[in-house]
Amino acid sequence: MPRQAPPSATSAYALLAAAPTPARLTVDAMGQAGSNDALAKLNSAVTELRTMAAAPMLQRAVDAIRAEDARGACNWAIKALEQDEHSGFGWYLLGIALERAGDFPNSINAYEAALKLLPDHGEVANDLGRLAFRLGMKPQSEALFRFFLERYPNHPEGSNNLACSIRDQGRHDEAIEILRPAITKSPEIAMLWNTMGTVVSDQGDFTSALVFFEEALRLDPTFPKARYNRGNAKLLLGDAAGALEDCEAAMSGVLAEDERQMMRLSRSTILLNLGRTGEGWDDYEARLNPQFNDRTDFAVSLPRWAPGADLTGKTLLIVGEQGLGDEVLFGNVLPDVIEELGPEGRLILSVEIRLVSMFQRAFPQAQVSAHATYVVGGRLTRVVPALQEGATADLWTPIGSLMREFRRTVTAYPTRESYLAADPKRVAHWKKALKAAPAGLKVGLLWKSAVSRDSRHRYFSPFETWAPVLAQKGVTFVNLQYGDCAPEIEAARRDYGVEIWSPPGIDLKQDLDDVAALCCAMDLIVGFSNATLNIAGACGAPAFLISTPGAWPRLGQQTAYPWYPKTRVFLPPGFGRWAPVMAEVADALAVFVAEH
Repeated sequence: MPRQAPPSATSAYALLAAAPTPARLTVDAMGQAGSNDALAKLNSAVTELRTMAAAPMLQRAVDAIRAEDARGACNWAIKALEQDEHSGFGWYLLGIALERAGDFPNSINAYEAALKLLPDHGEVANDLGRLAFRLGMKPQSEALFRFFLERYPNHPEGSNNLACSIRDQGRHDEAIEILRPAITKSPEIAMLWNTMGTVVSDQGDFTSALVFFEEALRLDPTFPKARYNRGNAKLLLGDAAGALEDCEAAMSGVLAEDERQMMRLSRSTILLNLGRTGEGWDDYEARLNPQFNDRTDFAVSLPRWAPGADLTGKTLLIVGEQGLGDEVLFGNVLPDVIEELGPEGRLILSVEIRLVSMFQRAFPQAQVSAHATYVVGGRLTRVVPALQEGATADLWTPIGSLMREFRRTVTAYPTRESYLAADPKRVAHWKKALKAAPAGLKVGLLWKSAVSRDSRHRYFSPFETWAPVLAQKGVTFVNLQYGDCAPEIEAARRDYGVEIWSPPGIDLKQDLDDVAALCCAMDLIVGFSNATLNIAGACGAPAFLISTPGAWPRLGQQTAYPWYPKTRVFLPPGFGRWAPVMAEVADALAVFVAEH
């Protein structure tokens, strides 16, 4: 919340909400703070308050919002609040302006102040809920949307927003039951059809999702979000060219810069999927754009590396980013960077704490330590403790940005079999331990994501589809799956008569250095892409990777995996069509057993 300060202070962050004053405001904007309808009503309300000293400033703030001048709107709203800090209109306009400027935490503060000061405050609750939703505060946004719907029952935007909040909490059936009557009552509202499409898309039904997105676009051919969502569905159904066309058309119609950067980031994955890697990595920089709301901030006060910079003899700090598997994947570029630095150069590497020993072993010339991540002002912020302990560098970069320089084409991915290294003593330990398992080739299994709070499950097949793989003879299957996997191990025993052997004395989620050694002691790893499979591939263990249409790390390849030459890709003929690809994996495993 804003700090305490006297009313005469000239900063928005110093002004305080006070006792309510009589005012009335009705807003039913459809999806954006300060929509045309909302601004028209604000303008009418301001006109009725011409006797107020702050009225001219409020009018200028409304005009600035109409002109897409968020900074100017902030300044005029602040001037109005300096005249009357109890103006609910002033706080509401400041909230709209701050949100459009991308200052979401302070926008929430302004909306909260407006909510206290405007007696007819249900409309502000909708804006506040929408902003809380954008900041990842899904339960809070749900409560605010429900409050709005109590004031305005059956309001289409309220129903739409509530369904979005519930969808993102994983309650898909409930979201559908909210949207179904809303669509029946207001079938002309494109937003409702679009949101229904996102719900069924989250469930993995992209064919049905396309139908809803098409209807949204029939109702409103200029609806950028529906066009963008249709593109994403096309990508996951294998139509990357169609996805790119939709994504670029959507970007041309979007005004909010944070949404434009989100779409640019999505375009990067489409371009990578098409094998246009240089363009894809250029667009991937959208993840760091100051206007991208979901970015991670890096608390590093050093000059930023840029493509083309001469690294010879320099000290370069590289900071791991994205998920743990991504840190391993992007580690593919480190041998090239070390070569560029030369014998007089120095590498400082900051990675996830569980990866430190693995990277230090692979790159003994580097100074490797752990990064740390905190929530600061509602945003993830990554820090490098080594800098606070005296380390310094000439330049720094997030690790993914290096791809723009070193991996601009698929042919730029080297054929080296590994770039990380397992502990040889632990590999020997696990080779000995595996002899205690039943006879046969030792094949490690990875069948699911341990993350169930989002739509990631749709990229993993149901366990029963593994039946033809588990039926292969001459194999001892070894559990490499972290998380709770007891139900699947029991199902394999009960339904297929297969014992999945669990290695003793290892935490498959935390002991990643030992996981690397265990993978290197195996004959083969089979499964979906997660942190463990990335570690296995980076350490040079042979692997069968079951991919999905639209998976960008394939870089447009069908069977080869540019990151890990010893990894073979298996691709289903369509999204969710698991039976054919599992049969193909089973046949390949039978050949592998025969050859070994």
